[in-house]
Amino acid sequence: MKQADEAFNVMKAEDSPGFLLWQVTTLWHRAIKKALDEIDLTHPQFVLLASLLWLSKTKESITQIDLSHHSKIDPMTTSTIIKTLLRKGLVERQEHHTDTRAKSVTLTESGIAISKQAVQIINKVDEDFFNSLGADIKNFNGNLINLLNANKS
Repeated sequence: MKQADEAFNVMKAEDSPGFLLWQVTTLWHRAIKKALDEIDLTHPQFVLLASLLWLSKTKESITQIDLSHHSKIDPMTTSTIIKTLLRKGLVERQEHHTDTRAKSVTLTESGIAISKQAVQIINKVDEDFFNSLGADIKNFNGNLINLLNANKS
């Protein structure tokens, strides 16, 4: 076996957690994209719709910043995606009732319907994709949560 180039700190690409995460994420994104193409949503659009649906279970007023924090999508990108969802008639945006600098976002009736449909589609994609983990899924999720908590920004 050839010695590792001094630019790398691993002997094999499979020893790099970042590279492995990239590969798995790319395959997962491909499956998500294919599934969401059927209902004319992008993955980021789905994430914001699902986040809005999720947050609306416990919050009366949801701001774009709430969506940005929940989804980990930066605020400018969140705003751009919200504008697209507005044009599609899936969300409405209005001035926040207590903070005039903020915008509240709500799902329209069609937004609720497409969000619920999309969640079911993605649940199936996730089930199929992560099925090989079996009982290890709890440990996998725990490790992802540890990474999220260690890298909060």
